[in-house]
Amino acid sequence: MKKIAVFVDVQNIYYTCRQAYGRQFNYRRFWQQLLHQGDIVQATAYAIDRADDQQRKFQDALRHIGFQVKLKPFIQRADGSAKGDWDVGITIDVLQQAENVDEIVLLSGDGDFDLLLQAIRQRFDCRSTVYGVPGLTAHALINSADHYEKIEESLLC
Repeated sequence: MKKIAVFVDVQNIYYTCRQAYGRQFNYRRFWQQLLHQGDIVQATAYAIDRADDQQRKFQDALRHIGFQVKLKPFIQRADGSAKGDWDVGITIDVLQQAENVDEIVLLSGDGDFDLLLQAIRQRFDCRSTVYGVPGLTAHALINSADHYEKIEESLLC
């Protein structure tokens, strides 16, 4: 059975689904689809901790599905801008897992991950699938993935 590791850029998926559809991504349905494709040996969701009850419930739901949830504190700068992305953390975790699995599944539309997907293919002969919202997923990321799955109606709540 194919070994799969899943990495979710929660903020990216939340905002792109909201922008394109005004709806939320259905993590439970996604998980069920992925179970038919292989053995999920690791699944990590990377999120920002805003110490909000609704977000805690969402994070608990992700844990219940089977995701490990990694949190980074939300940082509000004095100028009003915010900081809190997981690009480096996701990259490190993907590089550590790529040699142990057959496929990396990345949920993100962030083009910064294009070089990562190229690296895991070259170094570890590891395949990649990207799930992203059409029109809001970087072309460089789509082109670097072995397979691209559009987040559309069937994966929304």
